[in-house]
Amino acid sequence: MGEREHVRCLIVGSGPAGYTAAIYASRANLNPVEYCGLQTGGQLTQTTIVENFPGYPEGVDGNQMMMDIRQQAERFGTDIRDGEIVKADLSKRPFVLTTDRGTEIEADSLIIATGASAKYLGLEDEKKYNGQGVSACATCDGFFYRKRTVAVVGGGDTACEEALYLASLAKKVYIIVRKPFLRASEVMQRRVKEKENIEILFEHNTLGLYGENGVEGAHLVKRKGEPDEERYDLPIDGFFLAIGHKPNTDVFKEWLDLDETGYIKTIGASPRTNVEGVFAAGDCADPTYRQAIVAAASGCKAAMEAERFLMNQ
Repeated sequence: MGEREHVRCLIVGSGPAGYTAAIYASRANLNPVEYCGLQTGGQLTQTTIVENFPGYPEGVDGNQMMMDIRQQAERFGTDIRDGEIVKADLSKRPFVLTTDRGTEIEADSLIIATGASAKYLGLEDEKKYNGQGVSACATCDGFFYRKRTVAVVGGGDTACEEALYLASLAKKVYIIVRKPFLRASEVMQRRVKEKENIEILFEHNTLGLYGENGVEGAHLVKRKGEPDEERYDLPIDGFFLAIGHKPNTDVFKEWLDLDETGYIKTIGASPRTNVEGVFAAGDCADPTYRQAIVAAASGCKAAMEAERFLMNQ
């Protein structure tokens, strides 16, 4: 049996939502404890320059920005720890959460800011070539593919955005789309179709990747399972995934109302969940906007609600 401790406010996750919640919670004297999770600093640490966060007119490195916000939280006394929460019991208060080291934490209030992770196709080769030609973030890694040939997988707005971004750097961009059409909005479809170095491969599935020292091409199948099915190899240098995100909410699914994808449902425009005293902030509860500034704002709301909740107890 691991040790047990009691905290007034536990924050799980360390992106813009978690760190901002920590700033507000510590300034309200809630003495928050924050667990950083698997990816300290969250998805932003995978990007290069963040140009759309107010207050940074020249743009800012994603890692640097997260370190800045973290320091702000630490300055007001947040106890920030490495490690993740692997088990949760939200059936009664105080809630009991278990860390990967076996420590049990009793929390009077809980702020969940666990974010979301990019989805992969589930091919062995994606793991094999991860960081060697396979990426789930065009803005993070596109720079390495200047004047080269890349493929983007997906048919939604994200895939089109990634493709357009890559088209400004790469020599040639293929979009690999499972269906015979794009799901993206009209304006995105038009932009992609007008771009001379983007080619859309409709009704295509990826079977695997090949290459000696990193990705050199993809094994594709066109019109899979049809009489005119065609298999061929497409030479590419980079393989970008843009097929959506999965919120990191599995640990809490037994207790919280989630939507069909796994995003935490909150009550109205508030960060409150169906369990009193549990609040959700950032991308784990936001299938729509998924921006740093929105996540930070929701972290602020969650901390203010947690303070209000504890005051009324």
